[in-house]
Amino acid sequence: MNRREFITLLGGAAAWPLAAHAQQAAMPVVGFVSGMSSSASERQAAAFLKGLCEETGYLEGQNVAVEYHWLNGQYDQLPITYG
Repeated sequence: MNRREFITLLGGAAAWPLAAHAQQAAMPVVGFVSGMSSSASERQAAAFLKGLCEETGYLEGQNVAVEYHWLNGQYDQLPITYG
């Protein structure tokens, strides 16, 4: 084995864990939107998360990401789409 083949082999071996990691499935993202403030929606958000975990087996931060959005009564923040 010459020097060029050895360097190519070494570089490929070093890049292999990066390529394997890049092929992992993306974590799903679930959204929780409330028209109220976070403090006013605390019980609903907790019940949502509990149901998500118990019914589907998802665990926040492990196999699902949950994004929380609080409108604080400002419903004009919601995008309007017409289908």
